[in-house]
Amino acid sequence: MQYARKQYMDRLIQKKDNGRIKVITGLRRSGKSYLLFTLYRQYLLENGVGEDRIVGLALDEIDNVKYRNPFELDKFIKERMPDKAKRYYVFIDEIQFVTEVPNPYVNDPNEKITFIDVILGLMRLPNADIYVTGSNSKMLSSDIITQFRDRGDEIRVNPLSFAEVYAQYQGDKRGAWRDYYTYGGMPLVWTMDSHEERSRYLRELFSRTYIKDVLERYQVKNDAEVLEILLNVLASGIGSLTNPSRLSNTFASERQIKLAPDTIDKYIRFFIEAFLIQKAERYDVKGRKYIKTPAKYYYSDPGLRNARLGFRQLEETHLMENVLYNDLVRRGFDVDVGVVEQNLRDASGKKIRKQLEVDFVVNRSDERYYIQSALSIDDPDKKEQEIASLIRIPDSFKKIVVVKDYIKPWRDENGIQYVGIEDFLLDEGLISK
Repeated sequence: MQYARKQYMDRLIQKKDNGRIKVITGLRRSGKSYLLFTLYRQYLLENGVGEDRIVGLALDEIDNVKYRNPFELDKFIKERMPDKAKRYYVFIDEIQFVTEVPNPYVNDPNEKITFIDVILGLMRLPNADIYVTGSNSKMLSSDIITQFRDRGDEIRVNPLSFAEVYAQYQGDKRGAWRDYYTYGGMPLVWTMDSHEERSRYLRELFSRTYIKDVLERYQVKNDAEVLEILLNVLASGIGSLTNPSRLSNTFASERQIKLAPDTIDKYIRFFIEAFLIQKAERYDVKGRKYIKTPAKYYYSDPGLRNARLGFRQLEETHLMENVLYNDLVRRGFDVDVGVVEQNLRDASGKKIRKQLEVDFVVNRSDERYYIQSALSIDDPDKKEQEIASLIRIPDSFKKIVVVKDYIKPWRDENGIQYVGIEDFLLDEGLISK
């Protein structure tokens, strides 16, 4: 089964030969290598680039361990670019595996040679167009882009979207939706037929890949059990507001484990840097300011989230919210959790303030949308509850309620639009219509 990954292919093609390093980031096994080494390589071959001008190396393969040494990596690539009159396309997969080694040309033992030195050297070659992939945002997104001084372009690859899955799904939209919020968008999942196969694969991704990567990268092997528990706690609480202090209390009361909030915050940051989870900040819509804590955390793939919990907590309301968040981020929006304050009076006439939640405050350039996720609005009281925050937002930006039910998109007397989840995920233009 071949997925076109058009969104990412278009960006690669647009940035071809632009003199900048193309940094392809994302969750491991989400399709970065396939995008570069299969789809983009095929595009180059079909557009006149010869096989000898594509230099590729996958550093997560055991046969290529020696090239994790930056000197060996540099030598390998340059030996395969013998003709200065030809343009070469250099693909380095999972660049974070390159180790740091002492600089043999200086007396300072603290000075290291890293993959950044290799890439900077290659960038100086006028006939090299360079592409690297990696699965750690701290190492790649911040460090590399900073080192390249605005000479790098990051392309973030996400798991398959619902639209990508449905394009090849053998069944109707509702069946596709159920399977998608259950198994997510890891590409290999969709080559498997049974629940047992998919479940085993997703669970093993954690034990053999993600947990192992975090433990080795951050040297926290003694806290493996704590990391596992924290991932489960976050998985159980998707769509719920929390913070490290609350999580610390949960560890103490439910697990009898003393874990400082700062430590929990650090471990959550590790997961975010590995693209396993994403953090949504709270935004005060009326006050136009961010609220530092609490926040919401979403899994980058719902199937991985469900695998953490043994597929026992498939609450569609929370999974739908997670899928919506991921899809909005994939489309290039900045997504926050909104708060709208409402002033009320209690039975005694005393003023009280109530905070109403907007599931998502969505921004991109000069666009803004307010979005609520709701399983159903058939009951009038439920509908009133869902739109209570939206009707109190004092601006004219578009407001949308996404529901699970099959409905034809419509607007109510408040100008709020209602749309079904499948339509929203399949038609990206619907958000602005």
